[in-house]
Amino acid sequence: MGARAGLPTTPSDDLYDVVVVGAGPAGLTAAVYAASEGLRTLVCERHAPGGQAGTSSRIENYPGFPDGIGGAELAAGAYQQARRLGAEFLIGVEIESAHPESDQTIDLTLTSGAKLRGRCGVIATGVAYRQLNAPGVEQFAGRGVHYGSATDAAPRYGGREVVVVGGANSAGQAALHLAAYAEQVTMLVRAESLAGSMSRYLVDRIESHERITVRTGTRVSRAEGGEWLDQVVVEGPDGEVSVDAGGMFVLIGGEPLTAGVEDWLRCDAGGYLMTGPELYAEADRDWWPLARDPLFLESSQPGLFVAGDVRHGSIKRVASAVGEGATSISLVHSYLSSPGV
Repeated sequence: MGARAGLPTTPSDDLYDVVVVGAGPAGLTAAVYAASEGLRTLVCERHAPGGQAGTSSRIENYPGFPDGIGGAELAAGAYQQARRLGAEFLIGVEIESAHPESDQTIDLTLTSGAKLRGRCGVIATGVAYRQLNAPGVEQFAGRGVHYGSATDAAPRYGGREVVVVGGANSAGQAALHLAAYAEQVTMLVRAESLAGSMSRYLVDRIESHERITVRTGTRVSRAEGGEWLDQVVVEGPDGEVSVDAGGMFVLIGGEPLTAGVEDWLRCDAGGYLMTGPELYAEADRDWWPLARDPLFLESSQPGLFVAGDVRHGSIKRVASAVGEGATSISLVHSYLSSPGV
């Protein structure tokens, strides 16, 4: 896909100091720090730099931006910074397979067919939007149903009614952005309130907004319409209710993107990659090949680190992903300077 669009899909070298997989906030930060510190750095991104954060209409709690900043703007700045510092990017490619070699490098095969090796790596693939499994939803994908905030789609719903499915920060940000265009925004939330999963500043703004209605304790039963989505049938405390909706934006969490490594690295029951402290707790440590314990953010493969939302126990915030991206490169240096590497 990337090659057809004229994007770089083939690495310029066979061996890199660090290969970063994923260009969301964690991956971009890792690329900035790795390249700025003289490491030969390659970044592989399946879609476009920014990850899910890049689709956010407004991030208002990221330090240093008192008036907030658009997710795409934040991602574009980090991407340009990493490139200026010397990081190489491949866009539209994923890891098809990855395996350790006897010389302690990691052998990678990309979906573009390219092969390369990394002395170490950072997995920052994040999560994919979880699909909403209800009758009719798949039928209207692209015809009124959107996954994620789809900020570029919001102006098309001027003067119309839309629904947002989800109750976390990303859903709140999407609802507020849509309310600048739509006549009415209805939030459909499974929980009994927004407070359990949404930042207080977003809850306050949503509750005071005249064009946003919140329905708690509800779930989508089905989507209905003709050529385009017309309404969403919702099941709640009072039974089923039909909500007029020309558009539905689904933000109900994500599933970890671990293709290429899920059969190789240790994961939790949900498929998220285990790192450092979580690996210490395992009674059977025969799988770990070194005398030392795994480093913080180090996966079950020495020299392969995990940062951001794909990591077990991560905090799903942009600032924490940025922090883990920076930390991962400090740990990369520790690994590369250790005896025998």
